[in-house]
Amino acid sequence: MATERAIQIDRMEHIARLFGNFDENIKAVEAEYHVGVICRGSQLKVTGEPQAVDRAARAIEALLTLIGKGEELGDQSVRYVMSLVREADEINEEEDVSAKLAAMTDGCVCVTARGKPVKPKTLGQKKYIEAIKGNTVTLGVGPAGTGKTYLAVAMAVTAFRAKEVARIVLTRPAVEAGEKLGFLPGDLQQKVDPYLRPLYDALFDMLGAENYARQQERGAIEVAPLAYMRGRTLDDSFIILDEAQNTSIEQMKMFLTRLGQNSKVIVTGDVTQIDLPDGKPSGLVHAVKILRGIEDIAVVRFSEKDVVRHRLVQSIIKAYEKGQK
Repeated sequence: MATERAIQIDRMEHIARLFGNFDENIKAVEAEYHVGVICRGSQLKVTGEPQAVDRAARAIEALLTLIGKGEELGDQSVRYVMSLVREADEINEEEDVSAKLAAMTDGCVCVTARGKPVKPKTLGQKKYIEAIKGNTVTLGVGPAGTGKTYLAVAMAVTAFRAKEVARIVLTRPAVEAGEKLGFLPGDLQQKVDPYLRPLYDALFDMLGAENYARQQERGAIEVAPLAYMRGRTLDDSFIILDEAQNTSIEQMKMFLTRLGQNSKVIVTGDVTQIDLPDGKPSGLVHAVKILRGIEDIAVVRFSEKDVVRHRLVQSIIKAYEKGQK
């Protein structure tokens, strides 16, 4: 037996943002829950089977919460809200999805050079940010597209701007993913620069190319391959090791022991994308195992639900996970 529920919306611009371009957001909700959604003035009417209407209404109210927080709705955020509603039903969770999202979007991590606020887009990202704030060492482990590196750089820039640290150090292991460094043109720095490009991109986005170049020139920002870290002690620094799944156990130990006074360390990586020679254990996998439970060290795991890239990335990750079982 079909039922109907009305949802009151006070601001007309919120309705336009809720529906999206060519009504794509509402069409996604209708397809997910097999309901109909129509707009009558400042009121939405959701019709369908009682349970489906309830779920669709909860999803719409959660999307309105995001809009009220100034978030732009897109395919990713709509899919994520629907996954939260589905998850809440599966575990019979009483906490309101809208309340979760409201807490998630509170506070801005950083503002980019173009004035765009950087905020967590998933609960996994929110947990990651809180772990970084509350711990000296944080290990972020999860699939590509979950924002591990970007949010780490945003937190580093925020600490740097607030003068909580004197410099930012970003590093990656120069492990060859089927390619040979020796065939690349230029000196060693030019050879490893392609491996460091994602770190440069994130810094350019946060600081602007001109400001980045100025800070790098005065030594306040350093982007270098992991081999350059040996023998150093990094005080008053925000240190990020990216692509850490490609470190050996020895390299990971070397990196973690660079930690100096008043410094923070973030280690990020995806243990499903290890490019080390066959049989060589990953330093990230080993570190997660032996460092768990140590005070002031946090391990945050992301899942495919935290992917904020194109919707197909989630499907690709799921397909590979299924194929490896």
